[in-house]
Amino acid sequence: MAGSCLKGRFLSLFDYKTEKYIVAKNKKVGVLYRVIQLSIIGYIIGWVFVSKKGYQETDEAIQSSVITKLKGVSVTNTSESGLLVWGPEDYVIPPQGEAVLFVVTNFLETPNQKLGYCAEVRIFCRKLKCSVVFSSGIMSGRCLRKDENSNGTCEIYGWCPIERKFKPQGPLLTNAENFTIYIKNFIQFPKFKFSKSNVLETSDDSYLKKCRYDEELHPYCPIFRLGDITQRARYNFQDMSTFGGSIGIMISWNCDLDKGYSHCHPQYYFTRLDISVSNTTIATGFNFRHARYFKNATGESYRSLFKVYGVRFNIMVHGKGAFFCDMVLLYLMKKGNSYRERKFEDCRYDNSSISADPNQANIQTAEVYELVLLNRQNLAQCSDIKLISEIYRLHKTTSLALTHRRRLRTTLTYPLPNCNTHLVHLQKYSRLNYSLSA
Repeated sequence: MAGSCLKGRFLSLFDYKTEKYIVAKNKKVGVLYRVIQLSIIGYIIGWVFVSKKGYQETDEAIQSSVITKLKGVSVTNTSESGLLVWGPEDYVIPPQGEAVLFVVTNFLETPNQKLGYCAEVRIFCRKLKCSVVFSSGIMSGRCLRKDENSNGTCEIYGWCPIERKFKPQGPLLTNAENFTIYIKNFIQFPKFKFSKSNVLETSDDSYLKKCRYDEELHPYCPIFRLGDITQRARYNFQDMSTFGGSIGIMISWNCDLDKGYSHCHPQYYFTRLDISVSNTTIATGFNFRHARYFKNATGESYRSLFKVYGVRFNIMVHGKGAFFCDMVLLYLMKKGNSYRERKFEDCRYDNSSISADPNQANIQTAEVYELVLLNRQNLAQCSDIKLISEIYRLHKTTSLALTHRRRLRTTLTYPLPNCNTHLVHLQKYSRLNYSLSA
């Protein structure tokens, strides 16, 4: 039983099968069938090709470089620092201009700190020894107090005097919102070998000196006012500058490279990154400390400690380049072979056959085409066996430094009067010391 079943399956492999079509004369079924067909065709043409541009090849591996420069001056006057003038070299951290930068808008200075012993104002004690590890310096273990019944403070060894408590009431660099930032962005789509900058190419040399970014008037101006950046992120700069914050500047390059170089422009988006989840001071803002060191005339080391508040700007670049995919043109069209011959070149290079004489090696392409008169029809006209042998000998030992040899075989149809003329041309060209590729 099992043997006959296997035999039947094996013999069925040699059966011939064909399809049977039934034509239903029903208009409802026919209309529904055509509607489904048109829907599929409309989806492919309208959505895939027109809307999503499925005929294009994309490159999302964008390569980017960002250079920034800030301009603006502010003045502060505090009891610790006195009258200070702040320039970009003072309020921009780091000052060299990177994709991430910090702009100081508020600060507390503790000037002229010196290494020594002093009281830690944040830690109180009643015992003779302090065991608290966290402090502004190294604990000496002593509790400094007036008498046994009073509270004292722990003594530390560190930079004295200690930084005082500080709660910002408002920004000290009051006009920081009028500072401007110049963002220079260079991008490249390596797959398409396309590169561009966000700086608008214009014949007006004074354009960058007077323009400010505006979505409607100057959408391609790379100079931004800090107050406008925070406003477009839906926040007030004065509120952010008191305790600090973080703003993201997104530069989007979505380029349809089929439209050309001049149609590829960036778009700018702004958002606040440090979204506050709590109203407590510890969870809001952005600040850090840094110091400036110096020595006096006697060589003693001092420093000025700065606790700075400000706005941190993160410049992020992303994008996608799309270009027409020529696979259909090269492999599915009737003239695909012709297109491929024009796009791709076969180069055969023999280093040993090139002459060392620069006068012989410096051959122009026009001269090569003029001298190469090797057509099979001309050879067919030859009846002299000696001439044919000499032609083939020169044909084999001479070089044509050409990359379009296949094209020459079919397109060069220069008629020659006789074999002698053909031989003269070959002898002339053989003196150029090029080797003809077989």
